[in-house]
Amino acid sequence: MRILGLDLGTKTLGVALTDRQGLISNPLKTIKFRDYADLIRPIKELIENHNIKEIALGLPKNMDNSLGFASNRSIEFKDMLEKHIDIPIILVDERLSTVEAEKYLINSDMSRKKRKEVIDAVAASVILNTYIRMKGNKENEK
Repeated sequence: MRILGLDLGTKTLGVALTDRQGLISNPLKTIKFRDYADLIRPIKELIENHNIKEIALGLPKNMDNSLGFASNRSIEFKDMLEKHIDIPIILVDERLSTVEAEKYLINSDMSRKKRKEVIDAVAASVILNTYIRMKGNKENEK
């Protein structure tokens, strides 16, 4: 079962994808957009082309666990997506996912220019990994 990970920004959407077993996350791409509605078609295509069964969408909470403007943006995007697709969309706490992604890329000795091109997709992969771990922990509790 494949899962799609999304890191929503104001101008770009980072996209990550699991393997067929839904266990390993990999950055896929970054989609640039002008309006959130522009993302519906490419997301639907990803769902169809990769047989996606779930979406993990980053929820950028504040460090004190409160929800701010960016969180509301993700919640509204989730609501908009749910009107167009019929698979579960799970909001995943993404605090510090971009910081973690940046550390991965710096440790891999990637140039600043190249990091800028892939950071959103890597952050989506971090979000997706968080969801995979969360899901595994819930299954282990049963």
